[in-house]
Amino acid sequence: MGAAVYTTMAIPVVTVLLPARNAEATVARAARSLLDGTLQDLRLLAIDDGSTDATRAVLEALAARDSRVEVLTGQGRGLVSALHLGLRQASSPYVARMDADDEALPRRLEASLHALEADPGLAGVGTAVELFRDDQPVSPSLQSYARWINSLTSPEQLFHARFIESPLCHPSVCLRRDALTSTGAWRDGDFPEDYALWLELLEQGHALKNLPEVLLRWRDSPARLTRTDPRYGLERLMWTKARYLVARRGPLSKARVCTLWGSGPSGKLMTRLLREHGVEVRRYIDVHPRKKGTRLNGIPVVGPEELGPPGQEPLLVCVGVRWAREELRRDLAHLGWVEGRDFTCVA
Repeated sequence: MGAAVYTTMAIPVVTVLLPARNAEATVARAARSLLDGTLQDLRLLAIDDGSTDATRAVLEALAARDSRVEVLTGQGRGLVSALHLGLRQASSPYVARMDADDEALPRRLEASLHALEADPGLAGVGTAVELFRDDQPVSPSLQSYARWINSLTSPEQLFHARFIESPLCHPSVCLRRDALTSTGAWRDGDFPEDYALWLELLEQGHALKNLPEVLLRWRDSPARLTRTDPRYGLERLMWTKARYLVARRGPLSKARVCTLWGSGPSGKLMTRLLREHGVEVRRYIDVHPRKKGTRLNGIPVVGPEELGPPGQEPLLVCVGVRWAREELRRDLAHLGWVEGRDFTCVA
């Protein structure tokens, strides 16, 4: 599909929501990377969310030169409020996201719409991403996270991995507007709004995936919300997971007990959060020789040899080290355990 497929219409095929606050140094480049892309039939809603620098002047200059750009005035109430302000103005069948300091590659919107039009069952797609920093190398952990996102290129892969981490890069996403609005879109609260949206879409039976092509340059910086805002910290991330683990399509929807593989800090935190939903961890599985045979907060810790056959009760794999988790997935599959049916990775 080429850009020529779409002609200029009163309602463009896609509306891009680009909130910006104090982003004078980067927002013009972010916007231009979309406007100069291969898909020209778009509307760019730039929401100035209470900037105190020259961000608004930069956006207004862009709007004066390109009729596809419209500047909206946010109230400085944060990302979710800004996104809803933009969404209320969007009438396009597709809604895409962009951050004020990232850079889209030319085919980003074209490839995303092509994938959505080719598969009506998809509610949205993200893209593979390339991380970059202006001042120093990207951290190895973030590079590993990007590689993991980039690997989730089928709805089945993404669905099975949905409780490991947030499986899509928010500013790379393009969504069907109807699917987005059916969930209530982004919710404001003390939790990661993007991750909660992906889990809600999946809970409602929608399919999501990432395109294998790198189509977004994703900036890492010390000011990233994931570094500075407690809503994106481990506890709120795990709280969000627990909420959907017990939801209708979750692996614990009908279970009041489960086994948890991994008795480290993440496993203990998940145990506490599940208990708040009425689910008890009956036992921990752990390979550490000093832990086996002990009890943690009254819960016995046993070795893998005592796991037993699949089907007895749900197994949650709470192992955060990626190579160890992948090795464990392979071992469980070799023993006849089916991911998504018998076990679910939650870290």
